[in-house]
Amino acid sequence: MSAPILTSRQLLEAVPQRHSVRAYEPRAIEPDKVEALQALVERCNAEGNLKIQLFLDEPRAFSSPMAHYGQFSNVNNYFALVGDKARDLDERVGYHGERLVLAARALGLDTCWVGLTYSRRRSPVKLAAGERMPSVIALGYGTGKYRAHKIKTFEQVSRVAGEVPAWFKRGVECALLAPTAINQQKFTFILHDDDVVEARAGLGFLAHIDLGIVKLHFELAAAPHPFKWFDRL
Repeated sequence: MSAPILTSRQLLEAVPQRHSVRAYEPRAIEPDKVEALQALVERCNAEGNLKIQLFLDEPRAFSSPMAHYGQFSNVNNYFALVGDKARDLDERVGYHGERLVLAARALGLDTCWVGLTYSRRRSPVKLAAGERMPSVIALGYGTGKYRAHKIKTFEQVSRVAGEVPAWFKRGVECALLAPTAINQQKFTFILHDDDVVEARAGLGFLAHIDLGIVKLHFELAAAPHPFKWFDRL
């Protein structure tokens, strides 16, 4: 029997339930959940032109001093976000990686985006020539310990001339619930004529991963309104 594909509604419902968790129980993920996540990995790889890999019962990437510094414990499962080097790789990694984050939450699992505080050298991930791994996502059953963070306001991260459409406000408010590097929320959404939305990344090492993450959140909440993304080219 094939694994069920989680719907956009299920992903949206997972948004307020998601928290970044760094400490995990030494508990295996059930086979049916692994199957569902692996099916989504394959879908994300096909749709995003990526080479994401799911590692289970693999503690080496988070057994380094860097992981200890990042306050990670018992991380034995993770997604390795891999793709061919390209200008937009980070944004695609953010968008499709966040699909996995929300799917994991819908399945009762916890996650945490990780940019630097893990060991690439100790991880069994093998990168072919021309490939890059911008980030990983820790995965498992969290201990329930997480820290709440302040978020910015709609007005601080958006620009609209005139009345604010309900769909645009929904999208931005959902984006404000997305995980971003050091919780800085360095992004801006701009509404142009004809329902064209421009999403701008701020400055920072992981800014374009954040951009992909928040664009997914915006899409989920703005649906079913048929807006278009601003084309920078």
